[in-house]
Amino acid sequence: MRPLVLLRRFLLPPLIVSWVCHLKYSANVSPKAEVELSPLLKLGRGVVILPRAKIKASEGPISIGANTIVGEGVVIGGHVHGVFIGEHCSIGENATIMGVNYRFDRLDIPIREQGLTSKGPIRIGDRVHIGAGAVVLDAAQIESGATVAPRAVVSGRVRAPQASETERGASDDKPAPLKPESRVELGSAE
Repeated sequence: MRPLVLLRRFLLPPLIVSWVCHLKYSANVSPKAEVELSPLLKLGRGVVILPRAKIKASEGPISIGANTIVGEGVVIGGHVHGVFIGEHCSIGENATIMGVNYRFDRLDIPIREQGLTSKGPIRIGDRVHIGAGAVVLDAAQIESGATVAPRAVVSGRVRAPQASETERGASDDKPAPLKPESRVELGSAE
């Protein structure tokens, strides 16, 4: 690791990092979050980064759009190609967004000895919700308006729901009526 990166990471008190992010970006960064101040980091106005979140932009660009909320314990690593997150997104607690992955081409060599690979940047559109514990891997593309389920693993493209999936007519919202034989009275011994 480069000496300047080590100095920024370990010698800058978190309160100073939080204050610098507020002044430079108008972002609200918890003093309990670990954010690397780097020329590769860009935060939009109104970004909120909660405690225990880790934003590592020393090895690749990270851009987080305006009014995005980064939950507690979230890890975002830019690495080679970077991570680009749109505006008005919410990233649930303990989610991981990593722009790099381990190689596992050969079964005769342990994974940690095969090195790392990065296929491309991670792009997350506007108004995206990423559920708690989800993992977004390198080269993933999440369209604007999409939702990633809690604990899901995303390695490809996530499309936004179509209008027909989100705008249902009133007749579709009514449950089907119960048939008389499917009703059970309370207290009956069946």
